[in-house]
Amino acid sequence: MAEATTNRYALITGATSGIGYELAKLFAEDGYNLIIVARTQEDLQQKAQEFSQQYGVNIVPVAKDLIGENAAFELYDEVKAKNLTVDVLVNDAGQGQYGLFVESDIHRLLDIIHLNINSLTVLTHLFLKEMVARNEGKILQLASIASQLPGPYQAVYHATKAYVLSFTEALVSELKDSAVTVTALQPGATDTDFFNKAEMQESKILDSKLSDPVQVAKDGYEALMSGDDKVISGFKNKMMVGMSNLMPESTVANQMKKMQEPKDKNK
Repeated sequence: MAEATTNRYALITGATSGIGYELAKLFAEDGYNLIIVARTQEDLQQKAQEFSQQYGVNIVPVAKDLIGENAAFELYDEVKAKNLTVDVLVNDAGQGQYGLFVESDIHRLLDIIHLNINSLTVLTHLFLKEMVARNEGKILQLASIASQLPGPYQAVYHATKAYVLSFTEALVSELKDSAVTVTALQPGATDTDFFNKAEMQESKILDSKLSDPVQVAKDGYEALMSGDDKVISGFKNKMMVGMSNLMPESTVANQMKKMQEPKDKNK
């Protein structure tokens, strides 16, 4: 059992499931105390107990739905009220919604934009200011290979991830003369609860082999600790992005449309 040997804290949003959960375990294994953020108090308490017992680190659970308009500011204020310094910020929380754009609920899409873009931007801004002042810190942003591929049937989700990647690449340049690093993790379709939340059960993409969240988290963690700008997780995903760079955007979009369309589309 690892024990926290320092007062280092990693704040991880979306920490109770999927990639965020696997990242939380990696940080705890390395002796980081954790500030874990998720929507459900019950899930947080369960994971807090698990991490604390298994790794012997301090766990601070914070129940917060980051879709809320001021939720990211509230999260920051709660962390500061506890006099905690965030050494690593992991912006993992994110959602999508499956379906044609014109048939989708615009309010649901706006919630996704707020979560994937607004809250991520607020948390990055507030904690990055502190990191720059200390000239120390790391941020891991959950982008996606979707950030480089137009996504019919997930138009808004892909667009939000394009923002995350572009935002991260700009910060990397702005911070190049400091000791603070920002890393974008770009997984492909991964075996998490994302597809259920996005109501994607009928998408053809689920017929393909999904990435293992354990491996995705490992790739992201290693890239973060190495100070890399970004990492595409998985050889297949690297190939997909590489090939897409050689094709017209319209061709890439049409290929993604075929991959993500409903399974019964041609029946």
